[in-house]
Amino acid sequence: MNERVLVVEDEAGIARILQLELEHEGYTVGVAEDGRTGYEKASSGEWDLVLLDVMLPEMSGIEVLRLIRQSGNPVPIILLTARDTVPDKVSGFEHGANDYITKPFAMEELLARVRNILRIFKQYPKEAEGSDVIKLGDLTIELRTRKVFRKDILIELTPREFELLVYLVEHRNEEKSREDILSEVWGYDFIGETNLVDVYIRYLRQKLDKGYRHKLIHTIRGVGYMIKEPDA
Repeated sequence: MNERVLVVEDEAGIARILQLELEHEGYTVGVAEDGRTGYEKASSGEWDLVLLDVMLPEMSGIEVLRLIRQSGNPVPIILLTARDTVPDKVSGFEHGANDYITKPFAMEELLARVRNILRIFKQYPKEAEGSDVIKLGDLTIELRTRKVFRKDILIELTPREFELLVYLVEHRNEEKSREDILSEVWGYDFIGETNLVDVYIRYLRQKLDKGYRHKLIHTIRGVGYMIKEPDA
């Protein structure tokens, strides 16, 4: 294993524990103790994943996240924070976070999330070896650039929205439960929080289906959701 993880955490004790645990798992680890340094290091393009605390000196974690995404850097980012409400999580995802874990956390859970995020991001280059484009009717998904078009109109998606869309399109015409979606897209179970799926399906519908006669995303009553091909 040679994945590189950047830890941006101002509490020295937590940062050191994270560094030791990640190194024990075989990761190469870098540490930044404030938001400005974290942003500078994250912008170097040397990292496969960033663990980013929300409450940081110099620059907040959310501001670091916003600037990273604004620059077009797609590095996966897991937010670390003491706040544990669905609106807070959705806000973090909307700014471009790929995952969210609250303090205090079990190290085994954090390591599982790190592995799953890296696994998800590794899938795209493999899928793109034969083709870097997925088409579904008038929908086009470019895996390498992570761009999405419907009828040649560019649709701006957050990283989580993109991952959810790719998952549903790859499983087109298949009924997927909220639990299935959470497990495969988020990489683990959000026990009791399957409403996050409903929130993100609503976001995708607003961006993909609003104003179009043919609706891509369908609710399967009592089950979950699926994306249908135009002739399915």
